[in-house]
Amino acid sequence: MPHADSHSDSAATDAGSESVPSRPAPPPVSRPAVVKSAAVRPDASAAVPPPPPPRPTLPPVRRPADSTNSELSGSAIAVPSGVGSAKMDRWRDELPNDLSGSAAKQRGAKQAVGSPATLSRKPAPTSNTDADHEPTTEERIKRSAPPWLVSTVFHLILLLVLALISTPTGGRLGRLIFEIGSSEGTDDTAFDDFAIDVSEMPFDDSKDLTDSESEVDVMSAFEALNDASAEQMVPVEIGSAAMAEIAKPMFNGRSGAMKKALLTIFGGTQQTQDAVELGLDWLRRNQLPDGSWSMQGPYEDASTLENKTAATAMALLAFLGDGNTHREGPYAAQVDRGVKYLIKRQSRNGLMAEKVGGHNQQTYAQAQATIVLCELYGMSQDSRLRDNAQLAVEYAQESQSPQGGWRYFPKTDSDTSVTGWYVMALQSAISAGLSVDRNVFYSVERYLDSAQSFEGAAYGYLPRSRPSAPMTAEGLLCRQYIGWPQSHPKLIEGIDRLWETDPFEIRDKDVYYWYYATQVLHHFGGEPWQRWNRRMRVDLPNAQVKSGHERGSWRPQGDANRASGRLFTTCLSIYCLEVYYRHMPLYKH
Repeated sequence: MPHADSHSDSAATDAGSESVPSRPAPPPVSRPAVVKSAAVRPDASAAVPPPPPPRPTLPPVRRPADSTNSELSGSAIAVPSGVGSAKMDRWRDELPNDLSGSAAKQRGAKQAVGSPATLSRKPAPTSNTDADHEPTTEERIKRSAPPWLVSTVFHLILLLVLALISTPTGGRLGRLIFEIGSSEGTDDTAFDDFAIDVSEMPFDDSKDLTDSESEVDVMSAFEALNDASAEQMVPVEIGSAAMAEIAKPMFNGRSGAMKKALLTIFGGTQQTQDAVELGLDWLRRNQLPDGSWSMQGPYEDASTLENKTAATAMALLAFLGDGNTHREGPYAAQVDRGVKYLIKRQSRNGLMAEKVGGHNQQTYAQAQATIVLCELYGMSQDSRLRDNAQLAVEYAQESQSPQGGWRYFPKTDSDTSVTGWYVMALQSAISAGLSVDRNVFYSVERYLDSAQSFEGAAYGYLPRSRPSAPMTAEGLLCRQYIGWPQSHPKLIEGIDRLWETDPFEIRDKDVYYWYYATQVLHHFGGEPWQRWNRRMRVDLPNAQVKSGHERGSWRPQGDANRASGRLFTTCLSIYCLEVYYRHMPLYKH
C-alpha cells in the first residue's frame, strides 16, 4: 500500500530559553577531528560523550489569535466514481504530494541542513523580521501533521474507496471529495469538511448500454467486491492453442450485487429480468411429482419424443442460471427435487440418460445433466454432490471419440452439436474444481479443425460438411473456451459473418442458434454484442406468452426446432435472457 514517508522530529532547546519548533535531525557527519588520548578511558560506563555539534534552528513562529485554516479549505481531492486499479494507483501517488508539499523543496532543505558547511557554522541570530514571519501553507502542514495522521488519512481514504466499489448498484454513490485543513492547535490536525457528491452514478438501470460502458474492465471493477471475480483466466498450452482455464469466476455473477452490476454493464433491463422470472415460474408449475420435467407435457405443444433426463436437466439449468441452488434461492425446493431425480438415475459408470427417444437424445441429455451436477457443485460446494459430478465428468472423458468430439454412441463418432454441450460440461467441471484431463481438449481442438471452413471462421455439423449459422456459433464458442483470444482474426471474421448473414430476427426463429450466438457475442463484447443485444432484449421478452395457462413460456410454432416442443424453446430463451450474468465474461471489455 503506497504511503507517505514519515520522519522523526527532534527539538533543540536551551535552559531558560523559549522553545523552538522541532527540526529534522541531521544525518551523522564524519569529521576528521583528532581524538585526544585522555578522552579514552578504560571504564566505558564512566565515559562522557562529547557534546553534539550545534544545529541550525528556526525562529519561533507566532500565530495570530484569529488564525484559521482557510488557506487549506479550498484544496479538495476528488476521487472519481469509476475508480479502477490504474486510476487508484495514480491517485495514491498524487495524494502524498498534496499533503506534504513539494518533494523537491523537502530534499533541498534536507541537503542544506545536513551539509558539513552548514554544520560548521553557528545558528544565525534571530531577527524581529523572522519572528514576525507568517508561516506558509506548506509550513503549517509540516508542523501540524505528525506521521501517524498521514497514515490515518491514507487508510481512511482507502477504506472509503473500497466501500464505494463494493456498494450494490443503484446506491447512487458517486464522487468523494475530501477537504483537508489544519486546526488552530499546533499538534492536532482535523478534517474541516467531508462531503459526498451524489450527482454522478456509476450505473443506471434505466439507461441503455453505451459505448463507454461496454469498455469497463469487469474483473478490476469488482476486485474488492468479490476476490474470486478478479482471478484471471490462466492460459495452459495445448498444442497450437491455449485452453482458457476458468478458476471459479464462471458462476460468480448469478446473485447479489455482482448480478445487478453485470446486468447494467452488459445491457440487461427490467424487462429481461421480468421475462426470466415469468419463465422460471412456468417451469415451477410444470414440475412433476417425482421432481422431473417432461418433454411431453402437461403443457401444450409438447415434443413428439420423450426424454425426462433432458427435460429435467434443461429446466434445472434455467434455475441455476438465475442463482438458485438446492440450498438457496426462491426455487431451492424445485432444484432440490430435480437434482435428486437425476442422481437416482446415475449408474456406476456415470450415465444418467435413459435410452428413450433415440440415441441422439440420450447423448444430449447426458451432457446437459453433467453440466447441472458440475454447476450445482461449483455454486454450492456441497460435498455430497462431488462424487456424482466427478463420475459424470469421467464418463464424458471416457466416451470421447477418436475424432476428438462426441456424438450418439460413446467412442465412435463426433458432431459439432453434441461436442459443444460436452465442452461446456467439462468447462463447468474445471470451474467447479473437479478433476479434468486437459488432454481432452487436444482432441477437441483436432475435431474443430476437421469441421471448420474458411480456416476457422465457420463450422459445419460434421467434418468437411457445409457450414451453418448454429454450428458456426457453437464452434466459435468452443474456440473461445479452449483458448482463442479476443483478437483472433478468425473469431472476428466469424462474428462478422454471423451478423451479416443471420442477425437476431424474431421472425426467423431459431432458438438453438440464438442460444449459442448470444453466448459468443456476450463474451466477445463491443459493438457486435451491442447490436445483437439491442434487438434480443426487446424482441425476445415481447415474444413470451403473457397470459393464460402457458403464461411465461415461448411457443415452439415457427421455430427451426419446433419438434423439440415448448419446454425446449422456453428453456433456451431463458438462457439467452440470463446471459448477462449466467457466465462471467471470458475477456476484459
